Amino acid sequence: MIELDQITFAYPGDAPLFQDFSWRVERGEAWAVLGTSGCGKSTLLNLLAGLRLVQSGQVRIDGAPLTRPRPQTGLIIQDYGLLPWATVRQNVELGLRVRNFYGPDGTHAPRGYTPSLAVDAWLERLGIAGIAGQFPGQISGGQRQRTAIARTLALRPDLMLMDEPFSSLDAPTREGLQRLMLELWAEQALTMVVVTHSIEEAAVLGQRILLLGKAPNRAAKIIENPGAAEMRFRESDDYGRMCRLLRERLEEA
Repeated sequence: MIELDQITFAYPGDAPLFQDFSWRVERGEAWAVLGTSGCGKSTLLNLLAGLRLVQSGQVRIDGAPLTRPRPQTGLIIQDYGLLPWATVRQNVELGLRVRNFYGPDGTHAPRGYTPSLAVDAWLERLGIAGIAGQFPGQISGGQRQRTAIARTLALRPDLMLMDEPFSSLDAPTREGLQRLMLELWAEQALTMVVVTHSIEEAAVLGQRILLLGKAPNRAAKIIENPGAAEMRFRESDDYGRMCRLLRERLEEA
């Protein structure tokens, strides 16, 4: 589904974060991107979202070169991105209202898109129907993140990109949302890429883990982690071993 073919990217005046870097993600896979601060994790997600463009090489999704954000890609950011003056329901409806305004133009909505404002099912599924009339400032961080997830899933994306989505939450809330995302990933047949600096989160969410090191990143360092899809993986010995392996590889990188 995702192909990075010999890409090079650098911010103006800086050394490249990626140089002749290639990477491939198949449809339906769950990936975690792990690395220390400044290694290019969030930049990589912005490249996949079409928010930044490479200087050379090519980013392709479903075989098509990515030259702008695509309507089938969902992006969840760390600070939720909610409108403070809108209720939970209005925030969840926001993307659908934009799509309905433009129609199935292939830019703001996929071609063949049928206008809809059916958000009740997602409010229920994410456990926020009871707070649908409240504003972001009146609810918890976990509820705000659930609202952001509901808003994204209401658009029925095929690719879900998440940039450290749970880093500011307390441990029980974070673990609950991690389990929820694995359930939704399986239910919705999503391709999922999660950027994180947390070894434990990478081990839980990524069936395959891309380890980024000191820039420039030239080769994709991949660690297989097939147990991540199992709901009780966090309680297993394999989870502990994976965390130790990731810590060792991160120190080496």
